Amino acid sequence: MCFASGFCAQAQSWHKDILGYPFEMRYVHQPDDYSGSERCTVVRLLAPENRGSAVVYLHGFNDYFFQAEMARQFVAHGFNFYALDLRKYGRSIQPGQRLFDVHSLNEYFQDVDSALSIARREGNFDIVLMGHSTGGLLASYYMACNPAAPVDALVLNSPFLDWNLGWKEHLVPIVAALGKLFPNIPISQGDSDAYSQSLMKSGHGEWTYNTAWKLPHSPDVTAGWVRAINSAQQYLHHHPYSIHVPILLMYSAASSNPDHWNPEASSTDVVLDVNDIRRYGLMLGHDVQPVVVKGGVHDIMLSSRRLRPAIYDYLFRWLKGVK
Repeated sequence: MCFASGFCAQAQSWHKDILGYPFEMRYVHQPDDYSGSERCTVVRLLAPENRGSAVVYLHGFNDYFFQAEMARQFVAHGFNFYALDLRKYGRSIQPGQRLFDVHSLNEYFQDVDSALSIARREGNFDIVLMGHSTGGLLASYYMACNPAAPVDALVLNSPFLDWNLGWKEHLVPIVAALGKLFPNIPISQGDSDAYSQSLMKSGHGEWTYNTAWKLPHSPDVTAGWVRAINSAQQYLHHHPYSIHVPILLMYSAASSNPDHWNPEASSTDVVLDVNDIRRYGLMLGHDVQPVVVKGGVHDIMLSSRRLRPAIYDYLFRWLKGVK
């Protein structure tokens, strides 16, 4: 099955995942690109009874799938769960690659196609596409470009729909233009560790993850990466209401911008401007349900333990209503 990319990749067999049994993973080999050999990784957790419903999850920038609690919540509510580690991310990283590099988000369409195809082949005909941050941008852009995709609902967790750079946003078009000719120019993202400290158990959070795959400080990007993100954002800004499935838009009630951790960093979005998320998120389609999470962090599903039961309760009630 090929939905957006027109390329049908070949997947390997399932193997035990790093999250342990019963999580399983498989590599999907993709055509070579400008960096050489490419692959993505699909991780799955299956419900005891296959009801034909599944979620396909897309992670963010400087990220990979490690949210086992979220997967188990979906399975407990009757969904088969599939997560995609995109090319050059997490489980998919290969020697010599520049981590997280991309020149166009269209490159990821092959990866998303592969995950959706696997879910469909395994008997899932009611599919939810879920994306966090850059994964939320990718999910939105994918659906806007490919309205015939086999997706029945879209769940967006703090999608990266606009830059949060203050006055530096005026420089984005210049950097994006440079990215067409000189895609490998490095661009610093600063050295704040406020977000990672708000998440990690070794800091002020609850979570443990591989810091070689999700770095404590946001790494340098490239001019090509800036061009890829900006192009997808601009496409959505100039093609409003182009997604025709129901959308759940989740985001924190407030943003903050600390250089280092403080208590506010554990109850706000320290990555994106929530006003931008709301403004552009409500323009994605005609059926958008916003959910504002007071005290939520950038990854809503990693918010504090006291908030998560209500978040999941609302999420699954909404999904039940759109089936």
